[in-house]
Amino acid sequence: VVQWRSAPISHVMVCARSARQAAGVGRRRFATTSWATIDPDVMSAARPHTVKNLCNGEWGTSSSMLTMVDPLNGEPYLKVPDTTREELEPFVQALKRTPKSGLHNPLKNPDRYLMLGDVSARVVEIMRSKEGEDFLTRLIQRVAPKSDAQARGEVKVTRLFMENFCGDQPRFLARGFTVSGDHTGQQSVGYRWPFGGVAVVAPFNFPLEIPVLQLMGALYMGNRPTLKVPQLQAPVMEQWMHLLHHCGLPKTDIDFLNAGGAVTNDFLVRSQPRVTQFTGGCEVAEKLALDLRGKVRIEDAGFDWKILGPDVPTSREGFDYVAFTCDQDAYAYSGQKCSAQSALFMHENWAKAGLEGKLVELAKRRNIGDLTVGPVITWSNKKFFAFLDQILKVPGARLICGGKPLQGTKIPEQYGHWEPTAVHVPLDQFLPHFDIVVNEVFGPFQVVTTYKDSDIDLVLEICERMEHHLTAAVVSNDVEFRRKILANTVNGTSYTGIRARTTGAPQNHWFGPAGDPRGAGIGTAEAIRLVWSCHREIITDEHVPAGWTIPKAT
Repeated sequence: VVQWRSAPISHVMVCARSARQAAGVGRRRFATTSWATIDPDVMSAARPHTVKNLCNGEWGTSSSMLTMVDPLNGEPYLKVPDTTREELEPFVQALKRTPKSGLHNPLKNPDRYLMLGDVSARVVEIMRSKEGEDFLTRLIQRVAPKSDAQARGEVKVTRLFMENFCGDQPRFLARGFTVSGDHTGQQSVGYRWPFGGVAVVAPFNFPLEIPVLQLMGALYMGNRPTLKVPQLQAPVMEQWMHLLHHCGLPKTDIDFLNAGGAVTNDFLVRSQPRVTQFTGGCEVAEKLALDLRGKVRIEDAGFDWKILGPDVPTSREGFDYVAFTCDQDAYAYSGQKCSAQSALFMHENWAKAGLEGKLVELAKRRNIGDLTVGPVITWSNKKFFAFLDQILKVPGARLICGGKPLQGTKIPEQYGHWEPTAVHVPLDQFLPHFDIVVNEVFGPFQVVTTYKDSDIDLVLEICERMEHHLTAAVVSNDVEFRRKILANTVNGTSYTGIRARTTGAPQNHWFGPAGDPRGAGIGTAEAIRLVWSCHREIITDEHVPAGWTIPKAT
């Protein structure tokens, strides 16, 4: 099955499947995933999966193992290394041994650019197969319960990203430039240069897409990354490692560390990666920035806003499209996206047109059965309902929908679960109660408010006061209105037009915050160059003209 260069992948897979059937081997559901060490549909208390660390090309466990429970039913179904401080030294030394010039660069081991393009192409072919896509989709759902459409969309975006960097594309990422010199024989060349030993700390909510896009970007540019993901979601990236190795990536190119937050922080402080890319909460991001002396690239929290302009579509299709997108942005994957719609500023024309009622109608469609709403990983019910009580005490605040726990679930106590919830807060109460109203709830919750034409400067002042600027949407086809909003805001990924959204970022445009020099992008060539390489200039000066004499000292 691993004779990749001697036969087409699809042919090899068919032959392997036929051989197993001919030999009477029990049929495996995911037929093309011979590289995998897990079947997502059999993980259970009876057949728990044990995740392993990867260090220096060797898989291993830890003296301490955590038992993780299924977020949907509380059943123990995973054992994950809880690596101790005493076990960190091999990871620390592996990162420190990586040269600052990287595993490759434009002048060293350039054949690795081609190797990585080849690996990407082989990965893509497997991901294009129905079995490969189904395997990754189901694995995501088992550790980050979300609807089939949301999980499958994550796999698709990841595949499209990998397609973008097949063949020659990794070396095109390192494209430089030349500038002529002052005299014959002098020329300067600008290079994109790797950092060497780096780290990726990824979040729980996109267990495949976010770590893969950052990890592969680091590799393409010549770095050797150490990857850390939340322990509950570790099986996804463990299997990604097996897939990469199966497709030709050297096992020593990436280390995979499973540990708690304090031990991970200790690893980063001891190893001092040349750059650490962190996606997650703002408190941890700020701590890492200090601990790692600013050598960080951050994609942290975002209280993301959407402003609905005065131009309400006259067609039912247009109105429904905006309402549907508002529902998706606020509640898809139970609102657990850093780009989720946290605040909806609707012009009074939308209120008069009945948008609020439509949002309630759409929210009621969501249910635990199809995972259009489900477990909230980082907010317990106790924490959320205490917050809800607090925000409802803001003068004039009222509950629009939700505000109750989900019924009929087996979701364990450590995870939250509540109906899609919205609270209307009067616009003039935002600034007096700013810390309460503009508080990112990483779950199915949004703040809704109404404004008039005369309030637009107050809306902009509220947006200016926000600390984090990731995504935003200006839902309007009114050119002057859009220009005023966009000219006076800063969010790094801003959507505009009547179809504008805050979530669903694909692989074909930049996704990341603005207004912070530490900000990290993801997905595009520009993002990869920014996060995973630095500029190096080499000036060649090689010709001494005939007859040159030593001038006077200066």
